Amino acid sequence: MGATDPAVEERENKGEKLEREETEKKQRGVKGVDEEGEESKDKDEISHHRFLASLNRLNPTNPLRIIFNNGGGSRFTTPPPNLAQPLRSSSRMPPPIQTPPTRAQPPEEPQLPPSPSATPPLQLQSRSILIPTPQQTLASLNSTKYTNKFFLLLFVVHKVAAIGFVGFLVFKGVQGLIGSNGSVKRKEHKILRFLLPQVEAASFLSIILAFSWQMAFRIWPNFMIHFIIWSTFLMSLSSGILLLCFQMPATDAVGVCLIAFSIGNGLYACWITRRIKFCSKILVKSLEPVSKFSDLNLPTYCMLAAGFLWMSVWIFGVLGALNFYFPPLVIIGLVLSLAWTTEVMRNVVNLTVSRVIALFYLRGMQSSTRFSFQRALSRNLGSACLGSLFVPTIEALRIVARGLNLLKGEDEFMFCCANCCLKLMTFIFEHGNGWAFVQIAAYGKGFVRASQDTWKLFEDEDMVEIIDADITSSVCFLTGICSGCICVIVAAAWTHTVYKPFTATISLLAFFIGYLMTRISMALPHACVSCYYACYAENPESRFFDKTIKDRQALIRNGRVVVHTPRVRRALA
Repeated sequence: MGATDPAVEERENKGEKLEREETEKKQRGVKGVDEEGEESKDKDEISHHRFLASLNRLNPTNPLRIIFNNGGGSRFTTPPPNLAQPLRSSSRMPPPIQTPPTRAQPPEEPQLPPSPSATPPLQLQSRSILIPTPQQTLASLNSTKYTNKFFLLLFVVHKVAAIGFVGFLVFKGVQGLIGSNGSVKRKEHKILRFLLPQVEAASFLSIILAFSWQMAFRIWPNFMIHFIIWSTFLMSLSSGILLLCFQMPATDAVGVCLIAFSIGNGLYACWITRRIKFCSKILVKSLEPVSKFSDLNLPTYCMLAAGFLWMSVWIFGVLGALNFYFPPLVIIGLVLSLAWTTEVMRNVVNLTVSRVIALFYLRGMQSSTRFSFQRALSRNLGSACLGSLFVPTIEALRIVARGLNLLKGEDEFMFCCANCCLKLMTFIFEHGNGWAFVQIAAYGKGFVRASQDTWKLFEDEDMVEIIDADITSSVCFLTGICSGCICVIVAAAWTHTVYKPFTATISLLAFFIGYLMTRISMALPHACVSCYYACYAENPESRFFDKTIKDRQALIRNGRVVVHTPRVRRALA
């Protein structure tokens, strides 16, 4: 009874064995389903993050990127740490052994070694973070805001008032010429006969000289610097002697002024002899990109044509002012208005050329001259008006302060005054200078901020001594003086032959017109040199610059080049 039948025991063992096999099959099936579900979940997650990484690589201005960022997609911009894992393939790598999960602590994702064939999405995300930087810089090159709006409004109001007043004076002149009788009519006939032809001839001659000087500077820049410096000395001396030969009080006064200027010009030419070679190198290098832009002279042509038309109308306004109240004060006001207007025209050309050349140096771009011209006449016109109003005055006062600094001697009072004036003018110059037009044209900054930023770049690159010793602006100024003296010689000789009493008046008008028209044309080489210095200070390692400035800096540091330009001492600054 107590013994077990062997057949029954064998059947029981087989039943237990079958039950264990079925249990194991079920467990393996459940485990396989879990692994397949986990693998499909991993694949879905990887494909999802691939999609997000592709969105992150989109341009920040792309509409799809904007929609996702605004609609909550920004929460995916930082990928979780497990995105750094490579793509996993079940056919090449066995699935990891997982421990059974517990409710208290979820299982951690196993970290697999990186695969060389897989690119971590985190690197793609880091590249997407770096992409917006050049986009923002390029956007700043096309700033749409108007700079120095107050001075833009002031210039527009002044121009409207000047046009209206000149039109009224022209009407008064025509009225006196046609409707009046007696002395007024004879006086205006005399002016039209003996004054107007010489002034118009001086305008035509100044335009011819303006084009000639600019073309000569582009073809023979090295020769033209020496030629202008010494030809201005000879022309101013010759015109002064010619006016003295007429032996009239008015012409004698003008002649003495021209002779005094020629003496100062000769002393200046001797003083800057050591700077001419370096200035010639910079001028040659800065004019090289001009040949890449065939229409770069278009703004100069337009401004010269507009200047000639306005001066022709302006002359009739001057003639009408002779029959108006307080003629001397009216004529002085007309002269100041014309000076500001032509200076704005010159700086419009300066801004146009500066933008074209600066974008070439900074971005390697060949921008449109017409588009740059439109920007200079619209968005940047306020800065041109502000700079035209203050830069000539600031530079003139700075020259006076430097002259006092050179002549101070051992007198303590003169020493204090000279250093105080030079310190004040240096501070003002750092907040308003002609080098600012490069950053105004390129980045659309205001005049004061552009002046400060440009001067800060010069200080950071140790270029202040080189900038102070530059004579390009002086050469352009002397070119205008030379043209004015040539116009004086022609107009004075002609007027003295036909009607002597008008000799001094026509000489002054001819000099003024010749100087202003030539200054407009010389804005192109001046802007090229300014761009060369300012863009070099911003990116000295650019492929467009050679070692000319670096070699000059090395010579200055070694004491082999002495910069004689007086500056404020660091202890006093």
